[in-house]
Order: sequence, then structure tokens, then C-alpha cells
Amino acid sequence: MNTSRIDLSALRSQFPALQQTDANGRPYVYFDGPGGTQVPQQVMDAMADYFVRANANCGGHFITSRRNDDIIDQARTAMADFINATSAAEIVFGANMTSLTFSFSRAIGRMLQPDDEIIVTHLDHDANIAPWAALEEKGIIIKWADFKCEDCRLDLGHLASLLNAKTKLVAVGYASNAVGTINPIAEIAAMVHAVGAWLWVDAVHYAPHGPIDVQGAGCDFMVCSAYKFFGPHVGALWGRLDLLEQLAAYKVRPSITTPPQKFETGTLNHEGLAGVSAAIDYLAEMGRHYSNQLPSTGVGAHNEYSGRGRELKQAMDAIMAYEKPLFVKLLTEIQKIPGTRIYGIIDPTEFDQRCPTLAFTREGFTPSQIAEHLGNQGIFVWHGNYYALSVTEKLGVEDSGGLVRVGLAHYNTAEEIDRLITALKNM
Repeated sequence: MNTSRIDLSALRSQFPALQQTDANGRPYVYFDGPGGTQVPQQVMDAMADYFVRANANCGGHFITSRRNDDIIDQARTAMADFINATSAAEIVFGANMTSLTFSFSRAIGRMLQPDDEIIVTHLDHDANIAPWAALEEKGIIIKWADFKCEDCRLDLGHLASLLNAKTKLVAVGYASNAVGTINPIAEIAAMVHAVGAWLWVDAVHYAPHGPIDVQGAGCDFMVCSAYKFFGPHVGALWGRLDLLEQLAAYKVRPSITTPPQKFETGTLNHEGLAGVSAAIDYLAEMGRHYSNQLPSTGVGAHNEYSGRGRELKQAMDAIMAYEKPLFVKLLTEIQKIPGTRIYGIIDPTEFDQRCPTLAFTREGFTPSQIAEHLGNQGIFVWHGNYYALSVTEKLGVEDSGGLVRVGLAHYNTAEEIDRLITALKNM
């Protein structure tokens, strides 16, 4: 893909938060996207409009309730387009990915027997570990797949060695929220299905950076959160419809007994769902606008999709094309700072195997000190373990404060990277 023609910086004007400045008039720099991205104006407008036109509960014989029901349906359809689900009935909404995973781990746990096995990985956010580890109280055996410390890649050989006839589910991340590694989901799915197990994928960190196709990935469940891809705080789960029908939900007796509603306990965040649709429409508009800057044939064409689904894949192609040279600049410049150690894949020819998320440490400074220094200059980064506790423990940095994480999004710029580098050099 020719990346030189893609420039998404004009989209910054659609994000009101990016217009904020500190007391010295310097614009804030948002490198904290892995913890939650900023949102465009149309998302805010959609949520405000919900309160005016559709603020009601479900199933009523009056106009605001009908509008509310339409908003929920529209959000399911939008998410189905975003991840290429076969049906909107496969989309379950909840408070966040963590809550959804705990809910489904209980439902799946009801089907398991003592000594059945679940595999988790040391590379994952704890939200894709703790819900499964909780099933140990039922006698389920939890096994851990390792990753390679030298480049933070999942050790597929070790994962393969753990699989056997007792394996019932494997939980992996699409991409590591700590170090950015993208896992080969389709390859892992083939390994998992070969022993008759299910594959559960946490796509929270990957979703704002690359196209998702649950059909092509071959997984059985996938979860993500809209607030990581320019939307509000809403979690979404996709599951194969036959599996959603098969699982027994923990639910109140009067609620709907069929998927997806049977898994949606209580009243959903309806205004948030309006924002989900708006966030996905924002991306689709991006795809329409920038599609002429992408290849007309090959990978960038996405001729296998149509309508909004195709536009969304084109948008993610544009995002990848814009973010990659930014990340090359970030990595190149930060490597020049004495005492800095970067964790994860650092070879630019392999950046298709990682997200533009950089984790580092620096001799003489704790991650907290670095983050505070940058924060005082209006540059927002995260420090610590970001709930990827197994990663920082494995890398041996947990007891010294974890890592500093700089996460790029498509609204970041080269000038912001220059500000970051200057601030780091001036410590």
C-alpha cells in the first residue's frame, strides 16, 4: 500500500477534545488512546439527540419507545457491519468487555465438567484471564500459554503443546494492549478447532487500528469496547449464533429467552448505543472519503464486502496507512534517547504484526515519573501495567513500576511526536 498519499490530520477538527489547551496555550496531546480514545462531535450529537427524541425503555406503544428500539437495532446492525457478523442477532451489548466476559465465562462454565481445560495467555489483559481463571473453583484446569520476552510474540509452539482433547476454550487477545503485538487469529483458530475447542478473542486493543472480520478470523466469540474506537463506554460481544442459542444465560425470568437479548441483563445504555452507531458511521464516512487514496485492486479493494461493511474496511486500511509512518517516526526517535528500552516488535518490516502502541522503560526514571513529567506538559501517556499484569510480571518490570505506554491513534500527528521526544530529552 502506498502510504505517502494518506493524510488523516484533517479529521482532527471533528474531535472537540483535541481543541483543548493547557494554561500556556499548548494543545493537549492524547497518546492515551489504548485506555480510551477521544470521540468525534457526531458521537456527542447522537447521544444528546437520544435524550431529546428517544429517551424511553424498550417495547412501549409510543413514539419515544419505538425510536429507542430503532436505535438499539441500528447499533446491532452497525456492529455487525464493523466486524462482518452474519446477523445482527449475533451482537450482544453490555457495560464493557470485562463485564461481558465474566458473564459469558459463567454461562460457558455451566457446560463444563471438572478437569476440563481452558487455556489463557500471559500476553493478555487480565479481563481475558480472570473470568476464565475464576472457573477453577468448579474444578476447571487453567493452562497458560507463554510469550517470547525478546519480541513479545505469543509462543505458538507452546500454545500448541497445551492443546488436547480436554481443551474446551482458548482465550487470546487480537492484539496486546501492553506491547502492541498482533496475534495470528486465523492460525490460532485452526489449531483450537482441531481439538474441538472454542476460541474466544479479545479485540479491544486491535479494533481502532485494523479491520475485523469474524468470519475470516474463524473465531467463535469476539469482544470489544466502543470507547476504544472513538465511541462511548459500551461493550460489545459477537458470538456464533448457534453457540449463543446453545448457552444458558443468567437472566431475570420475564426477559427475552432468545439471543442476543437473553444475555443483556437489565436495561442497556441506550444513549451509548446511539453513540456506537455514530462512531461506526464516522469510520464509514472516513472510508468513503479516503477510498480513492487506497489501491483499487488487491488488499485495499475489499471487493468481498459491500455497502457500509466495505467502507469500514477501507477506513481501517486508511488508518493503518496513516499510523504506520507515524509509529516508525516514534520508534526511531525514542530509540535515540539514552537508557531507553523498548518492549515488543521493533523491526519496521514486521509492523504489520503490531499495533502503533509503544511500551518502554528508561534508566534513572520510574514509569510514574515519566508519565507525570509528560502530563505536566500536556502530553498524556499511561504508566504501570494497564491491567496486563501477566505481561509486566513476565517481563520483570512489575515491581519497578511497569512500563510507559504511548499509543497512537489516527488523530495524532508528527508534530505531537516531536513534542513528546523533546519533553523526554528534557527530563
